[in-house]
Amino acid sequence: MTDEQWAVVRDALPVPPWLEGRGGQPEGYCHRQMLDAIFYVTDNGIKWRAMPAVFPAWDRVYAFFRRWREKGLVKELHDRLRVQVRQAEGRAVEPTAAIIDSQSVKGAASVSAATRGYYGGKKINGRRRHVITDCLGLLLVVLVTAGDVTDRQAAGVLLPQLRARFRRITLVWADSGYTGPLVTWAREELHLTLEIVKRSDDMSGFVVLPRRWVVERTLGWLMRTRRLVRDYETLPASSEAFIYFSHAMLMSRRLARTTASRSDRSRWTVAA
Repeated sequence: MTDEQWAVVRDALPVPPWLEGRGGQPEGYCHRQMLDAIFYVTDNGIKWRAMPAVFPAWDRVYAFFRRWREKGLVKELHDRLRVQVRQAEGRAVEPTAAIIDSQSVKGAASVSAATRGYYGGKKINGRRRHVITDCLGLLLVVLVTAGDVTDRQAAGVLLPQLRARFRRITLVWADSGYTGPLVTWAREELHLTLEIVKRSDDMSGFVVLPRRWVVERTLGWLMRTRRLVRDYETLPASSEAFIYFSHAMLMSRRLARTTASRSDRSRWTVAA
């Protein structure tokens, strides 16, 4: 991370329990070193044991990653950065609408048979990433399942989580994979309007569809980090953690650029 990016991430870090008198002790490694190492693994797709010598020992970095995954700290960091990005874009902290979609990826040999499946639509044997984003394409909820879990089945898990976490959201856009009883169930049980954005029959080739392009762009952002080009993780929870780390890296870079540009404008104004 650059110094500007680290300043953004440092302000969004979860508070360690020992600072609030809730037990524990200070960690032996700097958070910047650890997060740099995890971002390196995420961005370059290397094995844990192939960690370059400039970073702490790989087993210490993995222990840090595992602790953040199990305690939900990576999601806490991600959510704090999302709030900052929304505020920088002039949006309210809480979104009022969302978009849902999924992405199928091949599973590596390290993915067990119990957590992988075959998706006949795209002929992929692996896992599916089900995500819900806001209108800026920022992640709200993530769920990684076996490849044979349908969009409707995953939505039955994701939408209640979305409703519980973001009470102001009343409208969710989706593609035709979410049609059927799910629309009625979401309206009656969750008070969510699930609006289907369909592709018309006369369309051919690639067409940018209203609202749906936002979540599809987000899924494209994830594929820019090599660790997510294929699913290598034994646990689906690790896949979800890498998704959050990937997006946290993207948002911190965006915020760092925004901060730097504001500083440049301020210096130019003073000089003028």
